[in-house]
Amino acid sequence: MMNAVESPPVPLRGAELLPLSVAAYRALGEAGLIPENTELLYGFVYTKMSKSPFHSFLLQFLHEALTRILPAGRLLRTEQPITCGDSEPEPDLAVVAGRKEDFRHDHPHTAELVIEVSISSHDYDRSKLRAYAAAGVKECWLVLGPEKKIEVYWQAKNGQFTEHASHGPDGTLTSVALPEFTLSMDALFAK
Repeated sequence: MMNAVESPPVPLRGAELLPLSVAAYRALGEAGLIPENTELLYGFVYTKMSKSPFHSFLLQFLHEALTRILPAGRLLRTEQPITCGDSEPEPDLAVVAGRKEDFRHDHPHTAELVIEVSISSHDYDRSKLRAYAAAGVKECWLVLGPEKKIEVYWQAKNGQFTEHASHGPDGTLTSVALPEFTLSMDALFAK
């Protein structure tokens, strides 16, 4: 006998949702009341998607490329929170100013460069752009794996990025925020 698959509950129309503050999210997480593999976006807790082998490959490739050029006074963080007002997204990669000791008691509140690798979560990853812009992140890359392209967003103003461009699948891409970081799109998306 087959069991029917139930749809996840959705908020009732007209019902008031009570968003969490960053402090409440952290306290509930430390108490073990929020599952792992989640992130806080705009006051609401979201389960992060599982990672495909292609996602992991792209992430590792970019991590190694950034590690080779990381300027002094910058720290490369992998899947670690950035506090952005009412959000604590966990970008796949973030280059932040400072040393690891600077973040012993609090997460960074901005970044030089944030990279989100997106295989099947394009809309979800794009939804984070507003939080990153509000936090003054200098540049965001959305690496769209299946499309073999990278969307670049920069120039944050009033909670939005005012500049964006799309690159790929070949040629090179140089970071606006970290001009020493030039990426070969051919190498990243080679078969």
